[in-house]
Amino acid sequence: MRAIWVMATALVAGAGTSYAAEPVAGRPEVLQKLFDCRRIAEIGARAACYDAQVDAFDAAERDRRVVVVDQTEVRRARRSLFGFTLPKLRLFDGRDDKAAEAEEVQKVETTIKSARASSGGRWTIILPDDAVWVQTDDLPLSRSPKPGQPIRIRRGAMGSYLANIDGQTAIRVRREK
Repeated sequence: MRAIWVMATALVAGAGTSYAAEPVAGRPEVLQKLFDCRRIAEIGARAACYDAQVDAFDAAERDRRVVVVDQTEVRRARRSLFGFTLPKLRLFDGRDDKAAEAEEVQKVETTIKSARASSGGRWTIILPDDAVWVQTDDLPLSRSPKPGQPIRIRRGAMGSYLANIDGQTAIRVRREK
């Protein structure tokens, strides 16, 4: 709710500008209508437009027709979804620039919550956030994974992932959950 009022305040503060809002592809209609208020020259009519559109935006946000997230939440979501193929949403990669690439999660460093070996000797590793990673190669580990041990999972070649458990040689893994 605070984010809405901060945005509304910023928009009203910038109401004296003379430029028109350019529609942005994929922008929710309720947000575009709020920005369109800047096109109104008469101050009283512009203020009335802002009031009406802020109310509409507030209602859309409360009804979950529009969701407002900040960059911290996006980063947290990216980290929690590391290892999954994400859909092409503006939330995750709406920009085609170097900044978006730099923000992409390349590795996760954490500890093991639990681990178990399958009958074939491959490991299933569960992390503290309940992410489940399964070994996909047949490389044996010199020491069995145990709760509390450090694990680093990083992107490998061609969409694969590699996990180093407690400093051991990397094994190939895939995210299951």
